[in-house]
Amino acid sequence: MNQEELKAKIHEVMENHKVGTLATVKGGKPHSRYMTFHHDDEFTFFTATSSKTHKTDEIEENPHVHVLLGYEGEGYGDTYLEVEGQAKIRDDQEIKDWIWRDHMKNWLGSKDNPEFVVLEIMPEAIRLMNAGEETPELLEL
Repeated sequence: MNQEELKAKIHEVMENHKVGTLATVKGGKPHSRYMTFHHDDEFTFFTATSSKTHKTDEIEENPHVHVLLGYEGEGYGDTYLEVEGQAKIRDDQEIKDWIWRDHMKNWLGSKDNPEFVVLEIMPEAIRLMNAGEETPELLEL
């Protein structure tokens, strides 16, 4: 498939799937957890967290992350993304206002909580998996 078709399929997965895994590096080994992801019009991922979590410490030490997004558990043919990138911790109010959802109150209290931060993940490569005979297909950014 050409690059525009690949980008469209990747955006479709990003739009239709919000929960995935985020892997950071802890002591030289991968450490994964489920997260809820948002995205912009490009391919940047965003996820809310607390500045008091292990993941923020791990990202400060090593910004390289890996995201899996899209697998539904229905079988071997589920389309999903493998994302390699770098994360940075954002605490500016504009991005916190944009990403805030009411259900986050359970974990973060309010969008004014000083511990509420957003992880911004800038992909370096996105691999589209299980989307037909032409996959895996790699989009290098």
